Amino acid sequence: MQAQHHIQESSSQQAPAARLLLQANLAYGESNSSGLSHIQRLKARQGSRGYLEQALALEPENAGALGLLGRVEMDDGELEKAHTLFNASLNAQPGQAQQYANLGYWALKTERPALAEQYFLQALDCERQSAAAFCGVAHAKRLQGQFDVAYLHYRKLLETGAEWDSVFSGMLSCAQHLEVNQADSALALDAIALLQHDGLPHQEIGRFVGAIIHQQYDLDNPTAEILLDAASEDELLILALQKTLMPNPAVEELVVMLRRAITAEVAQTVELRDELQRLALAIGQYADRTGYALAAEDDEERLVTAINDSVQAQLALGEPQDALIGSLIISAMYGALFHQSFAVQLGQWNLTDWPVATQSILAASYYDRVLEESIKQNFDEKADELCLEKTDVPQAWPTWSHLAYHAESSLKHVIADELKLPTDSLPDVLRILVCGAQSGQRAMELARYLDDVEVIAVDESLANIAKATRMATEMNMDNIVFWPWSIAQRFVADGHQVHWVEVGRLPSTAMTALSLTAFVNDATSGGAIVHMQTAIAEQTPGDTQIHKLIAEHRLQPTRTTLRQLRRMILANRQDETWQELVNDDGFYSLGGCRDRWFRPQDTAQLKELMAMASNEVEWKLVKARDADGHSLATQPVQKQIQAEALGNEVQSLMGQTLSVYFQRRR
Repeated sequence: MQAQHHIQESSSQQAPAARLLLQANLAYGESNSSGLSHIQRLKARQGSRGYLEQALALEPENAGALGLLGRVEMDDGELEKAHTLFNASLNAQPGQAQQYANLGYWALKTERPALAEQYFLQALDCERQSAAAFCGVAHAKRLQGQFDVAYLHYRKLLETGAEWDSVFSGMLSCAQHLEVNQADSALALDAIALLQHDGLPHQEIGRFVGAIIHQQYDLDNPTAEILLDAASEDELLILALQKTLMPNPAVEELVVMLRRAITAEVAQTVELRDELQRLALAIGQYADRTGYALAAEDDEERLVTAINDSVQAQLALGEPQDALIGSLIISAMYGALFHQSFAVQLGQWNLTDWPVATQSILAASYYDRVLEESIKQNFDEKADELCLEKTDVPQAWPTWSHLAYHAESSLKHVIADELKLPTDSLPDVLRILVCGAQSGQRAMELARYLDDVEVIAVDESLANIAKATRMATEMNMDNIVFWPWSIAQRFVADGHQVHWVEVGRLPSTAMTALSLTAFVNDATSGGAIVHMQTAIAEQTPGDTQIHKLIAEHRLQPTRTTLRQLRRMILANRQDETWQELVNDDGFYSLGGCRDRWFRPQDTAQLKELMAMASNEVEWKLVKARDADGHSLATQPVQKQIQAEALGNEVQSLMGQTLSVYFQRRR
């Protein structure tokens, strides 16, 4: 009788527990919905926790409730509790694919990708069709540096319909590490799928896409036949021109050749064929992205000058908009419409007044530049540009179109979860200072994906400040500002402080009045975090050689000079001096070349900042990562930092590509 009573009581509790578990699952689903704000998702997660606690009060060994509560704990950063709950769920009900997959994601969180892979494979043993487990294997392989294997896993997931943001993001991340040594139609289709997927940082796969195009057009073969009509129908080429910058000299030559072929045909027929318009528009976008680095022959320059004069005359005669479009497309392939003598007259039309197909190039070549110019007027630094020729005004670098994919979180969660530091005494809104924001992608990612921050992004380049401000406005971001160093210094001098400092590109050697170390010291107080990299980019042997040429010949950073220097390097690119430089993304934009050759980063600023952080009385190294993102033991890194501060160059961290986080003690 007693056993029967117990069974009846147990079964009477199972039904309400099952209903509560169903509600918990629905709430947890909401907590992972990209359509909700971070605050709404946190509330949904708390709701899920409440339902689960009620369910477990009724049925303490409910395997589903234990496992889901583990997911909630893991999302809250309670990794030990999560691990215990996943194992408790498996003890209550062995053989659950879901719990092995959960353990796999737990292992990824704790930076153990090899262990994660084992758990995911156990999940697949239990359920061969588990997409979550198969995706987990892909993530684990990627984090172990097996990019080719992970890439094929992501491809398989897309083929089976698992078109998740994390799959596209993982595949894009792997693509950056792949070597493409032969024409491969499957890779070309993958690249098209990635470029067509909205919201991905397409700028990060320019090298991968360029390598595919290099092989596809057999660019190492000097006798390879390249047909203009075939190129005009090449979806991969057109998407690549619209969305990336390809650091590949042979691809640059291909683009220059195609542009010349289009212009030559227009010179003969006095018409831009409809079939060529999409390619011409894409080349115009690409040329803008390079800062008009692409070389042009004298006959092309003469023809484009004649076309610009013709547009000027057409506008003066009041000809209709339709009559201008072909000429404007050709002009935009060679230079920004904003720089032309007729630019102000284009302002009589709004961007949306133009045909949809032309709006992207007109925005890049004219309308965006108008907005950015108005932003520059707010800063005293604009005076430095007034004496420059229009085409010599610096252009923003780097160029980007979309933020990288991240799950929304909070800075307090990052501090607690990643750095294992207490957050109880922190205010509701934390202030991040990004030094050297360089067009602001990283700064905007912090502002977009962290819901408890306001971001101050500082940059030496007025072009970068203007571009980033415009893009932040277009994205409706109201928790970020972009300032030149002069305003940031006044802000700190007025007593304002920040909770987190992110050091990006260092101040250049031209910023002689600025001490980054003194600035960071004044901007922070006890508990503040400083995050910096130990390596300095843009310091190849080729850059050193260019710096010597600039000093010897007193060269100025004009467009003509920058193009001549690039042409010299490309003509001699097989020389060992130039190979590393020619392989660098920054070489493929005049903005990048101008930064690295005429405003090089000051290595002394980083050494001084590292020396300050080496003082263990004032600062504590709380985390260090290597180039692959793996955590390192802090004690050996701390010893290296201290040795370097004392002048021991043998133990120098400079050039080791580490990411280090320091906390100010007081």
